[in-house]
Amino acid sequence: MNIRYLLLVSFTAFALLYYQQNYANTQPTPTAAPVTQPNNNKTTTFLEQDKDKDKNTTEAASDEDVNRFTNTIALIKDFYVKSVGEKNLLDDAIRGMVAGLDPHSEYLDKEAYKTLLMTTSGAFGGVGIEVTPEYGILKIVTPIDDTPAAKAKIKAGDYIVAVDGKLVSEMTLQDAVEKMRGKAGSPITLTILRKGEKAPLVFKLKREIIHIASIKSKMLDNNFGYIRISQFQEPTGKLLQEAIQSLQAKNPGGLKGIILDLRNNPGGLLETAVQVTNVFLDSQNMTHKFNNTIVYTEGRLPEAQYHAKATGKDMLHGAPIVVLINGGSASASEIVAGALQDYGRALIVGATSFGKGSVQTVIPLDKTRALKLTTALYHTPSGRIIQNIGIVPDVQIDDLTVVKNKTDEDLAMIEPIKEYQLKNHIGKTEAPNSLILNREDLLLAQTDFQLFEALKILRTIYMLDTVSAKNKPIIAQPTPAATTASAVTH
Repeated sequence: MNIRYLLLVSFTAFALLYYQQNYANTQPTPTAAPVTQPNNNKTTTFLEQDKDKDKNTTEAASDEDVNRFTNTIALIKDFYVKSVGEKNLLDDAIRGMVAGLDPHSEYLDKEAYKTLLMTTSGAFGGVGIEVTPEYGILKIVTPIDDTPAAKAKIKAGDYIVAVDGKLVSEMTLQDAVEKMRGKAGSPITLTILRKGEKAPLVFKLKREIIHIASIKSKMLDNNFGYIRISQFQEPTGKLLQEAIQSLQAKNPGGLKGIILDLRNNPGGLLETAVQVTNVFLDSQNMTHKFNNTIVYTEGRLPEAQYHAKATGKDMLHGAPIVVLINGGSASASEIVAGALQDYGRALIVGATSFGKGSVQTVIPLDKTRALKLTTALYHTPSGRIIQNIGIVPDVQIDDLTVVKNKTDEDLAMIEPIKEYQLKNHIGKTEAPNSLILNREDLLLAQTDFQLFEALKILRTIYMLDTVSAKNKPIIAQPTPAATTASAVTH
């Protein structure tokens, strides 16, 4: 069979597939309820920004374009230094076309599709990092808790430039990710660029089977709870409810408040983010603000519209919440933080989040391959756009390091110097019992400064709520007798 005819047929079939996936009304999409969107000018403006680009990119391919495509493949087959199969060339063509759309759209071959299904279930092999392509290398979105990367102090925002000495710029995203995976116990070397460091950092790690525990919880002092969500997986919503019930069981008098830690959480399943948000909102007492919306999406096609509403009951009964975020908080994390911020249900603390506010839909091509395409953008209940902007915290707290030493001088970094700490001071030599900070506070400040500051804020919110409740005027209700007498008088 003539090679050019074969390639032309292949290209035509591919073009038809591309048309069906992007324009046909019969394309497979996730089931979603019709959305009633707020009247938001920002949304319309944002989606109209690329209209001029769309005019150019939606032009039909000409015969000249088809010839250029087929000629390229023919020339590669005839003149490239190594023999390349037509199947590999077509796979690479698909991969390159999808990769040119945005950083999160991807062609999933057999191995990549299998890996995607594995990671959403909560167990996979590797060093434990979430990455995204940027500047031709890999930017670390977040190191996952309790993995080799996290233990080695690799940070969100670091850039991987080489894996085992091979430059990432010479690999595809899939190749780089596959190279970081391997047998548990096998060594791997990552060369990393970090802001503020003059020279590349070299990390020698050992791969592990990564088991992601998406929920961790513990008690902090004075009946304040701490809940860490590391990733939004299928069971995360149920595990969160169980964690809250466990903390409440340890405190019969009721929790004074919780810190919800979403730092370095790269996201996960949209439905799980909705379930988590539902745990903290009382749908019966929201006064229909923002139409009880938790999140909604907007895309080009009606099938890309999604609208989730609050339907739950606040498990904390109004107890204050502080949500911790940072530059590694992305996607589903930003949905939760944005919704709780819009409703005033939580104070958002930390650093501005990653800004990944796009929806990826996995569309199977056959039984073993799929396309992961960006089909819509997330919006918070008030209509704010997350993409490229992120969630800006109500209180900005940098991730500082408190230096440890054997004297009280280390306290000076986190609270003002007191009289008793001055040399040759008059009076008692020991610290008074009324110090705001105790040794447990100091230890927390040394190990996790942002969490230490979040706890101080949570204490303050609880104290203000308590004072406000005590000072609230009591309105006396008239007794039945007084009501009757008043009626007779009139």
